[in-house]
Amino acid sequence: MRSFLVLFSFLIILLPGSVMAEGKGAKTMVKDIHWLGHDTFKIVGEKVIYTDPFKIKKRDTADIILITHEHSDHCSPDDVKMIQGPETVIVATADCAKKLTGKIKIVKPGDKITVEGIAIEVVPSYNTNKQFHTKDRGWVGYIFTVKGQRVYLAGDTDYIPEMKTFHADIALLPVSGTYVMTAEEAIQAALDIKPKIAIPMHYASIVGSLDDAKKFAKGLKNKIEVVILKEE
Repeated sequence: MRSFLVLFSFLIILLPGSVMAEGKGAKTMVKDIHWLGHDTFKIVGEKVIYTDPFKIKKRDTADIILITHEHSDHCSPDDVKMIQGPETVIVATADCAKKLTGKIKIVKPGDKITVEGIAIEVVPSYNTNKQFHTKDRGWVGYIFTVKGQRVYLAGDTDYIPEMKTFHADIALLPVSGTYVMTAEEAIQAALDIKPKIAIPMHYASIVGSLDDAKKFAKGLKNKIEVVILKEE
């Protein structure tokens, strides 16, 4: 009985600390996430991961490149070459793969793969009230784990029902409207996903402005922490 009480007391002490450590993990991870504009991020962890490379300013070598769909501002062969080395693995949909060369893993919504030790879940990404990214095209977002944190890259998507099933510590969400979610819709998406940190994207490039990111942050105040990254 005494052993049980000691163990129970230990768990009471341990659990709050574990929850706090989990939250701190997401906050610490943010410093390793670099926004390069639009939907392009460089994420540095166990591997160097780039997402939807577009208008890359300087050469680099990615371990993994994640591409969500074949529109030229997301699947840009010239930008891919700027960060592609001999061992770089590109994860992309079949229509993107036709434009690219090198080590390519073709994926579709629902796939779960591991690349260079990085667990990657492939999730749907589509429009519900416009025709730019229709569901039948099979375009995607990704949830991938870096430094123990689940990072969700939404891709070009509206607020979709599947988001209620997504589990992520950090969510990278489009906010500009026109081709993707508006800031208001992105707020609803974040409330469904419940990340520890939400980071707005897809603004101040082709469409949208910093005001969209600020509106997103204001709508989630005291609900979900929003970090607006400075473009690098």
